[in-house]
Amino acid sequence: MGHPHAQRQTQNFIPRLVFWETTKGCNLKCIHCRATATDISSPDDLSTEEGFQLIDQIASFSKPILVLSGGEPLYRKDIFELAEYAIKKGMRVALATNGTAITNEIAKKIKDVGIARVSISLDGHNAEIHDAFRDIPGSFDEAIRGVKLLRKHDVSVQINNTIAKHNSMYMPEILKLTLELGADALHTFLLVPVGCGVDIGEDMQISSEEYEKILHWFYDESKKVDIDLKATCAPHYFRIRAQRIEEEKKQGDHSTPFIPHGTQLKSGHVDKVTSVTDKKTGMPVQALSAMTKGCLAGTGICFVSNTGGVYPCGYLPTEAGDIKTTHFKEIWEDSKVFADLRNPNLLSGKCGICEYKYICEGCRARAYAETGDYLTEEPICSYNPTGDGDFNQVHSIHQEAEGVMPEMELRWDDKAKEGMKRVPFFVRKKAVQSIEAWAKEQGISFIDSEVVAQARAAKEQR
Repeated sequence: MGHPHAQRQTQNFIPRLVFWETTKGCNLKCIHCRATATDISSPDDLSTEEGFQLIDQIASFSKPILVLSGGEPLYRKDIFELAEYAIKKGMRVALATNGTAITNEIAKKIKDVGIARVSISLDGHNAEIHDAFRDIPGSFDEAIRGVKLLRKHDVSVQINNTIAKHNSMYMPEILKLTLELGADALHTFLLVPVGCGVDIGEDMQISSEEYEKILHWFYDESKKVDIDLKATCAPHYFRIRAQRIEEEKKQGDHSTPFIPHGTQLKSGHVDKVTSVTDKKTGMPVQALSAMTKGCLAGTGICFVSNTGGVYPCGYLPTEAGDIKTTHFKEIWEDSKVFADLRNPNLLSGKCGICEYKYICEGCRARAYAETGDYLTEEPICSYNPTGDGDFNQVHSIHQEAEGVMPEMELRWDDKAKEGMKRVPFFVRKKAVQSIEAWAKEQGISFIDSEVVAQARAAKEQR
C-alpha cells in the first residue's frame, strides 16, 4: 500500500507546546514523579534573567504554548513575572501545579496575569487514593480547594491523572469528579518508568490489555461529554480512534469525527497545536485543546529542564542541547534526536511496520526506558501489525475531521475548498461565512482561490 510519508518529511516542524521545568523544588513526594524532587529550595534553577533569555529565544521563531511546570512552579517567587513576560512575547501560558499552594489571592493573580489554563493532577477520586500516591496527607483536599478557587475566578482548569494499578478501576469516578469541578479537560497519562517511576514501574504499571480497555472506554466517553478528553503518553489512542471510526463506518455510522466533540468545544482553551486568533490582539496563537497525533516528542513539543537542558519530552532523558550554550532555535532545528523523532520511517520492531505509525509513533520514552533505544517498538501496546495495513486509509480517517466543511451557500471550486480544509476546523465555519459575505457584497456567486485571497485582503484592510 502507498505510504503518505513524503509530505511528512518535508513539513515545517515548529515548537507548539514547550514545557519548562521552572524548578525542581516541590512540597510533595509523588511516587511516580518524572523528576526526583528536591526540597522547596532548588538552587540550580535558571535565574529570572536566564528565564527571560529562554523566552526570547523561543519567541524569536515561534509562539507556542509555554507550560510553566516543576516541581511546584508556584514556589518560584518570579513565576508571575516570567508568565507576564512570555505573554507579552505573544505566547499563551499555562501553569502545571499540584494545586496545594493555590489561595484566593493566587487564583486571582493567575486570572489577572492572563494565564490561559492551569493543570492540576488528581491521581484518585478521593483522598485515600490520591494522598497515598502523593505521599502527603491532605494533598487531595488542598488540590480540590485549588481547583474550586480557580473556577471561582473563571480560570480554565485541566485535570491530569496518571493511570496505574492503584486507580485504573476508578476512571469513571475520576471523570465524574472532573465534570463536577467544572474543568475543561481531563488528560490521562500512562505511567512512564523514569525518575521515581523507575522504582514503581513494574509494580504499578497496568498491562497493555488493561490499558487498551481503558482507551476504548475513553473513546466511548468522548462521544458523551462536553470537555476535552485526551490520552497522554498513550499514542495508541489514535490507533484506537481510527479503528473504531473505521468499524462504525462499515456499519453505516459516519457520525463520529476524528476530533471529538468535547475537544472541538474547548479548542479555544490547552494543549496544542493549531492556531486560533487572539480576540485582543488579532494575532494567531496556539489553541489549547486539540487532536494531532500520538507521540509529539521533538515534533510539536519539547521539554526544558530547570537547568536549561532541552529534551524531546519530560520523560525521554536524551538531551538535544543546552540553552546556556546553544540557541533554542538551533537546538530545535539541528538536533539529531529531534531529527530522528521526526522520521517515523526510522522506527523499528512492530512500530516500524505498523500502518498506524504516522498517527501514533508509539511512546518513544517507554521504548527508551525499556531498551535504551528511542526508535524501537512501544513496549506497552497489544496491537500486532502484519505489515500489510493500508497507510493511506489510516491517513484518510485521521485527516477527515480536518477536512469536514461547513455548509456553503455559494458554489466553490475544488481548489478553494481544499484551501479551506487547511483552516483549523474550529474557525472554518466562520471563515467560510466571512468569505461568502464579502463575495455577496461584490456580487460574486462563484468562489475560487482568487476570490478567497481578495476577501482576506479586504478583511485585513478594515
